[in-house]
Amino acid sequence: MSICSLRGLNVRFCRQAYILAHVRAGVSPMPGRSKLRLNLCECSNLHAINSNNRGYAVNATATASAREELKTLKPCLLAVITPSRGAHNNLYQMVKKRTLEARTKLQHNKFPNNQACEEPLKKHSSACNDQSESTMCSSPSFGSSTKRQSSQSSSSTSSSTFCKPQNEKTANDSCPPKPEKPDKTTKICPKNTELLQANDCNVSKRKKGTCDKKPCDGGGDGSEGGGDGAGGRGGARGSDLGNDEATRKTKMLLAMLAALGLGGLLLWLLTRRTRKSSESTECGPVSKSFTTVPASSADLPKHVPYLLIGGGTASFSAFRAIKSNDPRAKVLMITNEMRKPYMRPPLSKELWYSAEKGEITKDYRFKQWTGAERSLFFEPEEFFVDPTKLMETVNGGIAVAQGFTVRKIDPVKHIATLSDGYEISYDECLIATGCKPKNLDVFEHASPSVREKVMMYRTPDDFDRLKRYADEKKSITIVGNGFTGSELACSLANYAKDKKVKIYQIFGEAGNMSKVLPDYLSKWTTAKVESMGVCVMPDTIVKEAQRDETVLKLSLSNGKSILTDVVVVCVGCEPNTTLAATSGLEVDKSFGGFVVNAELEARRNLFVAGDVSCFYDPLLGRRRVEHHDHSVVSGRLAGENMVGKSLIR
Repeated sequence: MSICSLRGLNVRFCRQAYILAHVRAGVSPMPGRSKLRLNLCECSNLHAINSNNRGYAVNATATASAREELKTLKPCLLAVITPSRGAHNNLYQMVKKRTLEARTKLQHNKFPNNQACEEPLKKHSSACNDQSESTMCSSPSFGSSTKRQSSQSSSSTSSSTFCKPQNEKTANDSCPPKPEKPDKTTKICPKNTELLQANDCNVSKRKKGTCDKKPCDGGGDGSEGGGDGAGGRGGARGSDLGNDEATRKTKMLLAMLAALGLGGLLLWLLTRRTRKSSESTECGPVSKSFTTVPASSADLPKHVPYLLIGGGTASFSAFRAIKSNDPRAKVLMITNEMRKPYMRPPLSKELWYSAEKGEITKDYRFKQWTGAERSLFFEPEEFFVDPTKLMETVNGGIAVAQGFTVRKIDPVKHIATLSDGYEISYDECLIATGCKPKNLDVFEHASPSVREKVMMYRTPDDFDRLKRYADEKKSITIVGNGFTGSELACSLANYAKDKKVKIYQIFGEAGNMSKVLPDYLSKWTTAKVESMGVCVMPDTIVKEAQRDETVLKLSLSNGKSILTDVVVVCVGCEPNTTLAATSGLEVDKSFGGFVVNAELEARRNLFVAGDVSCFYDPLLGRRRVEHHDHSVVSGRLAGENMVGKSLIR
């Protein structure tokens, strides 16, 4: 069962529980139509008994007989009570009251002598208990209209407004006026109606309301009962019904709250399981089935003039040099990434400062320190040629085969073999596979649950992942004091300064970038990073990493331990020289990387550039450099040499 279906089921159950909680409980079912019609006729006869043959005066004998008749007809009056919803009670009473007023006003206009009902009430004190009822104040008409008007008056739930002059005149009598009770009801009931129409489900707020269902229902039942004594017994019945209704409502609310709690618990468990499964693949090695571009290696050309292995800065710089010297050059770039060539330095610097002002765009746009705005990618999608149409283009261009890996190179036959066995011949070839980030033994040999919380930082996917952690206010620990680690610590601290994210930086050296800077600059850099809000821990290494359900516990060499949500390892990288073993190329044992000469040439028509090249410098000797500027310069030099342009003058 999905989360959406659980939410729908929970909402539907709560809605039905809310409806059931507002249905008036304990009311007898509606009688049949014929029985109802008979009861109404019998009740109308009661008014005929209370009225004289002209309908204008009441005597004591008729009143006494009416009381006896009322006791026998009380069941029929109670049976007329129809169930209604409490939320609509006030509207129902208002409509009946206005209808009665309109009809009474019409009778007053037709019969000017209808005020004569007040005089007999003053003379006969025995009728003081009945003067509050609307049947004593309404003026029936002659004939059949008399019975119809009397029956409508006997079933009303509040006293007529035209009885107020009568109440004022009888204020000094021994019997207190009863119409004050309906006035209180009309004042309190709107509050109760508004309370029941509220959309909140807070039980405590409902119990604090000034009006309950009991006074409204009791008064309604009493007035609907009509006659002496019927109102009191009807009020008692309404009180019992109100108690049953309150009990029923409480049960319904408790059932609704239990359903909400159960649904919320199930939703939390499913969400937690989903989040845990997503976090399990968030930082660890992920085996995803990417769709290569093109879909199959068979769509790639069999022969290309220029073949570039690797999709980084050095490879794209070599393409620009080739295109500058050979405008119609046809270049094929093969990369194992699923993106077009992009720059890596903004991932730890400018991109974070642009991210704090809004969402990152699809092409990862950012502002440089000069104020110019540009994309992380070197060129837009439209710049590149479809790999299947590369050899058909007249003006040439560059095509990128995404998701493919070169397994072997034959320097003699000039053939590159892909991982699936497909062979591509070339005239000139460049190896610019770059380097891969290193990991620490304490994390590499840890349990799978720990490795899920450990990540490297090198690609735009790593940026998205780390940004999501910062947005969720997670604790982040950076291990390493080099360029990437120090830049990332400062950028993260600036990005998350308002998010209250705790950022740690741990390294075994004395200060930041101590391997490339003198001591005084390294100390200044460390103080600068601390002033940004980063908790810097120099001369400290991670001895052990453990994990509970949510966070990692890192045991440090200084005797302390910290809790963190994710660990970013930035301890340098190592050259990616897997092609050396299968292609018969030399790798420097001291510095690593492919061994090349001063012209970056490993074999005839086979060049190496970027972080993976270990070149010979006439002044400094053999060396290998891991830097963006070196990738740009070495790539351009290799590209110029591939088109035959000699730099020796």
